[in-house]
Amino acid sequence: MQARTDNKTTFLPRSVMALALATALAGCANLAPDYVQPAAPVPANWSQQVDGKQIVAAAGDKAAANNADADNIGWRQFFLDPRLQQVIAMSLENNRDLRVAALNIEKARAQYRITDADRYPAISATGSGTASRTPAQVSSSGRATVSHQQSVTAGISSYELDFFGRLKNLSDAALETYQYQVETRRSTHISMVAEVATAWLTLASDRELLKLAQDTLQSQSRTYELSRRSHDIGTVSGVDLASQEATVESARADVAQYTAQVAQDINALRLLVGADLDEALLPQGLPQTASVLLAMPSDLPSEVLLRRPDVLAAEHTLKSANADIGAARAAFFPSITLTANGGTASSTLGGLFKPGSASWSFAPSINLPIFNAGSLRASLDSAKITRDIDVANYEKAVQTAFREVADALAVRATLDQRLQAQSRVAAANEKSYRLSEARYRNGIDSYLTTLVSQRSLYSAQQTLISLRLTEQSNRITLYKVLGGGWNEQSQPPQAVVDGKNAS
Repeated sequence: MQARTDNKTTFLPRSVMALALATALAGCANLAPDYVQPAAPVPANWSQQVDGKQIVAAAGDKAAANNADADNIGWRQFFLDPRLQQVIAMSLENNRDLRVAALNIEKARAQYRITDADRYPAISATGSGTASRTPAQVSSSGRATVSHQQSVTAGISSYELDFFGRLKNLSDAALETYQYQVETRRSTHISMVAEVATAWLTLASDRELLKLAQDTLQSQSRTYELSRRSHDIGTVSGVDLASQEATVESARADVAQYTAQVAQDINALRLLVGADLDEALLPQGLPQTASVLLAMPSDLPSEVLLRRPDVLAAEHTLKSANADIGAARAAFFPSITLTANGGTASSTLGGLFKPGSASWSFAPSINLPIFNAGSLRASLDSAKITRDIDVANYEKAVQTAFREVADALAVRATLDQRLQAQSRVAAANEKSYRLSEARYRNGIDSYLTTLVSQRSLYSAQQTLISLRLTEQSNRITLYKVLGGGWNEQSQPPQAVVDGKNAS
């Protein structure tokens, strides 16, 4: 800004130069401790032994292993059933938890922008005009006078020079809070997908169990009706007839139980989806393969856990606490605040921009803490303790993640063997039941032997259905606990706020 006088040109205000220099020097020190990522308090890999025998998880589906993006496969590629894909898409669109998580991100982003804005001077322009009348009794001239003053100014108010990084650290802490919300939403997203898929498969399993109970009821009802007719003519004893009636009523009770369970499963799925569901989207039984099995290299390191959204969220909280220590340390040092403005002033509106009307003011102030009864020291101690708490929470998050993956891999390692064995058990029980039924029809054995064989077959078939559900759920669990992927090349990009990278 320039103001011209009658004989020379001067630069106004000179304080602007001082302000520019002070701004350039601001933020030249950062008292926050250097951030060091805590060492993961878990073993280097998931190698497990039971009774001296090594447990090794399955290698994974060939389709997943051959897929270039198998290590960070998206849920639409992970889940194979089109009906399940549509149900998951509806849940992601309607679920309130995800909606709240997304809004929390926007709120944290806005809060970061508010905090970061304190690092820069806020410039405002002001225009004012005053008029006053002085009565003759108090006027020095003995006459009433009317005076006018017009002014236009632009400047800053209470701008803190951040020599010791207090404002920068507060801004960094707010940015880490924003990043925490981003990772929390990712974690909520993954958990929601897994929860909906598990609920959908549970409904499929219970419907298959209901179908098994209904088939058993029909079969036993036919057998009972034939036996009742034979009893009427004296060829079947009352004991055998009563035993058959007990099996019929037991199957009827199972049908009622699984009917109620299916209704509850549908209600739970509707709640997760947040909308009513078309019957065409609901499964009638367990599909052979509802999802792929992630390829799991034998040397998969436990470091992949550090990229899980919940672990990343815990680390962002730790980084925020680290920045808070820097802000608490900076409070021990002097703070310099500037207030400055420049403009024009005149007694008439037309004279505002004439030579000689320039006005300016420059008012720096310094605040030096001398005595505060130990509050600054307590604030620093509180920040350090908070950081230590967040370190412990971060380590706990890593340990929890490690256990979840280790448990899922331990289950995975024996599932194929369990499925094969249970399939053979069901087949053997079916053969035993057919043979015992034939022997009963030929009068060789009593119905008690047939009843035992029938119950064993029914139980083996139920167990096989439940085990198939466990196998499908384990695939989903692995997808969830690995954070949806593990390859370094598949890491999500760092979130950017107003052109600033989180790292």
